Amino acid sequence: MKFIGIDLGWKSQPSGLCCLEWIDGQLQLLDLDRKEAIADILIWIDNSVQPDEPAIIAVDAPTLIPNDTGSRLPDKLTHKYFGKYHAGCYPANKNLPFADRTINFGLELESRGYLHAPTIEPQKLSRYQIEVFPHPAIVHLFNLERILKYKKGRLSERRLELIKLQNYLVDILPSLSPPLRPLRLCGSFIPEIPITGAALKATEDKLDALVCAYIAAYWWYWGEERNLVLGDRTTGYIVIPQRILT
Repeated sequence: MKFIGIDLGWKSQPSGLCCLEWIDGQLQLLDLDRKEAIADILIWIDNSVQPDEPAIIAVDAPTLIPNDTGSRLPDKLTHKYFGKYHAGCYPANKNLPFADRTINFGLELESRGYLHAPTIEPQKLSRYQIEVFPHPAIVHLFNLERILKYKKGRLSERRLELIKLQNYLVDILPSLSPPLRPLRLCGSFIPEIPITGAALKATEDKLDALVCAYIAAYWWYWGEERNLVLGDRTTGYIVIPQRILT
């Protein structure tokens, strides 16, 4: 079983890509990449997952948007439940500039057999896609009191927050269930955190994609026992791991 994380660029910017695989009772990182064109992202997915191979793809973008104006139900629910952590998401509707891009991406995945899975039978091998949102997932997986603010602000402050995220990924994910095989900093996939803006954004996209892929694995492994689902197939939905109690 493979787990694909897509930190999808909502407009024309590059997207972070991650592929994990379930091998011998643990997750292993197979690839961490970044591509710009949707066609190149789809080629990367097709190369990462063979035609007869089960996988779940977690996309950080609104791939289901039923409403013409305003916000979707899952968007509103992120503010209701996660606003206190600064983890409410942007509103999505069909009249916003990114809508065609994100909706069509979901349709491209459906055409490849990845069906939306706002409900799931844990550990059943098949092809699925889900919408995810890294900020509240990071808060819950790592028991934080607020989001890590690595997306906005001064470059030096964003870099420090991204270093925190990298450390959480390396130090904590190997101890969770399902466990991610220990990652090595500065290894073939996990880079040092850069000091320049463009390089920092590229690393941010890749680490977000890794979070997305882990959410996919967590959803597949536990289902609704340890995950929240905000919304449904009709309204749009977001899958978020429940807070891990220590």
